[in-house]
Amino acid sequence: DAIKKLEFYGILKTMPQSGSIVAGLEISALEGLITDVLKLDNYDFYSLVETRMILESNAVQLCAMRRTEKDLREIEESLNRYCEKAEADESALEEDLIFHRKIAEGSGNQVIKSLMLTITPDILTNYTRYNVCKTNPSKSVEEHRQLFDCIKRKDAETAVKIMEEHLSGVM
Repeated sequence: DAIKKLEFYGILKTMPQSGSIVAGLEISALEGLITDVLKLDNYDFYSLVETRMILESNAVQLCAMRRTEKDLREIEESLNRYCEKAEADESALEEDLIFHRKIAEGSGNQVIKSLMLTITPDILTNYTRYNVCKTNPSKSVEEHRQLFDCIKRKDAETAVKIMEEHLSGVM
């Protein structure tokens, strides 16, 4: 069963009369494996948020260093959509996660982006279940704006500190 699963994800290739060989590990294979592990493993909410913090603090650091003008425009557009909803006292969870995804995309690291996309459905489910993002929308809006400002100024060090503070509230 394990060999069949590894073949399914393209990691192993079975050669007739030769056995199995390692075929490689592409991003799509990694996404599939992680999704599979997350579904099989009995993880807790804290572990999910802790993983998010590890990914996003690195993503924002890389984004601040590598972002393009196109990335900056997309991050700003997602920030504006988030702020509109949050300031109108509407649920802005999806817009919040899109803002964070845009930061991951701006990092230029496809693995971080893929891992973020992999855990986002579980984040949405758990945030809704535990009513996470409804505590202090004005603080969250301000932190998002500060993150954008750091990315715009290419201030990676401050961006990491703000991201860690931003997500520590969820922890």
